[in-house]
Amino acid sequence: MPAPRPAVVRLDVSELLPPEPLERAVAALDALPAGDALLLVHRREPCLLYPILDERGVRHATRAPRDGEVRVAMWRAGDEGAEAAARAALADGA
Repeated sequence: MPAPRPAVVRLDVSELLPPEPLERAVAALDALPAGDALLLVHRREPCLLYPILDERGVRHATRAPRDGEVRVAMWRAGDEGAEAAARAALADGA
């Protein structure tokens, strides 16, 4: 039986006021099942989140399309399947 494909959990915090986007992102990461990825949708680049991700061993990639929506894909270091799913979701604008 093949291993299940990693899920990409989408979290839209673009309408929330600080510090709620940061708090929700951290909570979503804490609840993220092993092997899955998180795609954060925000109205600005979450600069305060990046050091937290680095401290937790969470890798990330950011994309800011022309529509002003910033997307940050996140996955646990070393999880190649989750990384591939996260990067695909980021490229697709999921």
